[in-house]
Amino acid sequence: MAGSDESVFLSVVVPAYNEDARLGPTLRTIRAHLESRINAAGTGNGPTEIIVVDDGSTDRTGAVAAEALRGRPRDRVLRRGKNRGKGFSVKEGMLAAAGRLILFTDADLSTPITELEKLLAGIRDGHDIVIGSRALPGAEIRRRQRVLRERMGKTFNLFVRGWVLKGFPDTQCGFKLFRREAARDIFSRVRLDGFSFDVEVLFLARRLGYSIGQVPVVWINSPESKVRIVASSVSMLRDLFRIRRLHRNAGFRRSS
Repeated sequence: MAGSDESVFLSVVVPAYNEDARLGPTLRTIRAHLESRINAAGTGNGPTEIIVVDDGSTDRTGAVAAEALRGRPRDRVLRRGKNRGKGFSVKEGMLAAAGRLILFTDADLSTPITELEKLLAGIRDGHDIVIGSRALPGAEIRRRQRVLRERMGKTFNLFVRGWVLKGFPDTQCGFKLFRREAARDIFSRVRLDGFSFDVEVLFLARRLGYSIGQVPVVWINSPESKVRIVASSVSMLRDLFRIRRLHRNAGFRRSS
């Protein structure tokens, strides 16, 4: 786990697996937005860092990330020799981050980085965690998923609400912002390595008493998504039913 660095305002964590084709533009877009915030606001609330977690990629993902982050000494690439899953990668990045606030976002930027400002407003309103949602009034879906994937997503959410967690119409949007203390407390307890980790994170956050805000965001489906619809859906449902069992005997007290 990283030490605290009060000079770092915001950490952005980007999990990546075989993303060498689009990761470079993604990181340059994130860099440009973070730097524009600093220029527009004088300090932009302080320095920032970008952490890419290369989850055992077999292409040039790590090299592309290192090149795109060159010139920003706080930025770094965490490389893993074996593919462990998105949940594992996000957890590793979140626990390595030094920022007072920590965002994780997808490598395809399905939610544009400019939507960060909405999440920051939620933090200023007093929330410990603010998540982007594609299902709230005001959300803007500029390119939809294929019909099968969209239907399976809705079915998954029905299982989430019926079995694990109510009150979140969209748990799977990969755009979530945390205060550092909440991120470290929650992600140190996360057990799932796959795509259902988002549900586990929100389950833990609620059990630990953290305030969770939800905001509608812009979302643009990536036609090059790495998610294998049927195989991933089966794995996600299996993991979903493990969440309560994994934490059945846990003591839900916040870390000091």
